[in-house]
Amino acid sequence: MRVGLARSKVSPKYKGKYRIENWPSYDQSLRRRGEFTLWFTPALLDAWKGVPTGRRGGQPKFSDAVIELALTLRLLFRLPWRQTEGFLDSLLRLVGIDLDVPDHTTLSRRTRGLNVQLRSTSAGHSVILVLDATGLGIVGEGEWAAAKWGQRGRRGWKKLHIAVDEQGQICAAELTESTTTDGSMAPALLEQVEQDVTEVIADGAYDQRQVHQAIHDKGARSVIPPSRTAKISGQAAHRSRDAHLERIEEVGRRQWRQESGQTRQSRAENTFFRFKQTFGGRIRARHPGAQQAEVLACCNLLNRFTSLGMPKSVRVAT
Repeated sequence: MRVGLARSKVSPKYKGKYRIENWPSYDQSLRRRGEFTLWFTPALLDAWKGVPTGRRGGQPKFSDAVIELALTLRLLFRLPWRQTEGFLDSLLRLVGIDLDVPDHTTLSRRTRGLNVQLRSTSAGHSVILVLDATGLGIVGEGEWAAAKWGQRGRRGWKKLHIAVDEQGQICAAELTESTTTDGSMAPALLEQVEQDVTEVIADGAYDQRQVHQAIHDKGARSVIPPSRTAKISGQAAHRSRDAHLERIEEVGRRQWRQESGQTRQSRAENTFFRFKQTFGGRIRARHPGAQQAEVLACCNLLNRFTSLGMPKSVRVAT
């Protein structure tokens, strides 16, 4: 079996070196991510029991907040559902709270319809967004068949689309099938962002008419590399794109990327790297609804880590 190493597409001549300016504070934030401070807020304890639905049949014994808490613990510590049940029960006994804990079957079933809201700390000010997408593997028959029969099986995967601000906060996220194109999800991501958006940065896969129109409707400036065969359109929604084409004609594509700030698209790639390093490169849930809840819960955890502190890197001369 031949094993190859991935090589960077950036020439060593142009690949820069970076230095972290705020290492003491960033080092402290990394240690804080490992702190374990336990408390249950009164609001959570008051809302522990489920609210009757008003429909016939059995009523929920636990609220959605409890299910989301268990899901967060499962993802944070990478636990199976049975161990998550035991872990949550031991936490309650540790702090002296006498409450029932959902069993692992209930947790698995309830996450299918759990509505997890994406939480970001970038609210209240204008933002510069970076759009990108990545693939996440899914567990299922296709992956099992691929492992057992080789080429006869197909590994399943889905796409995670995100919009990230300059601080690394995930402001919007969508989980779709693997066949969904990157550009088709840009309008939905921008619609989720309530803040004022000044710029939208993305790679060439987002150079589509609907993407530029959505950015124009948002009142933002697009920083997307146009295709090499692109022409001046003269349309209002393509004003930024036309300006990029003219500048590329003058100084070249590499210089334009530096001037326009399109190199900041790497912030989304760094976010995906942190996501997969923290939670792995695959989704553990099998039900589509549970997969959506799992991915959004992971994004909330990653935003929490980001809020503790991020490195400030500056490019140094090579």
